Amino acid sequence: MTPDGMVVLESAHGPAETADRLVAAIGERGMTVMARIDHAAAAAKVGLDLRPTEVLMFGNPRSGTPLMQAAQSAGIDLPLKALVWQDADDRTWVGYNDPPWIAARHGVAGHATTDAMAAALAAIASAATGAPA
Repeated sequence: MTPDGMVVLESAHGPAETADRLVAAIGERGMTVMARIDHAAAAAKVGLDLRPTEVLMFGNPRSGTPLMQAAQSAGIDLPLKALVWQDADDRTWVGYNDPPWIAARHGVAGHATTDAMAAALAAIASAATGAPA
């Protein structure tokens, strides 16, 4: 099951390599990685097990700011995020919120920046996973 508004791609690589490839693809497109959160490492610190699960927060103010100017509440969904995780079958996945869904969620469906954001995310996810864009 894919959550509403989320795009999910299977990766041809393991979770660590997929996350590293994601970081590289983000940088190649002029965006900045603002945070890299390793949920599995955090879980291990409190004695809990979690398969590899990592969130990357990234963006470019030139893309995100116009969306927040149209609806400041969009700031809860920005900067953009991508989740890399390994499932119980050892398959690695990348998921992210679809920008048109983010815009619709905040009442600005059809905002001019969302198509460009969606195309950039698709290219980044494809480069990270090896899946077609």
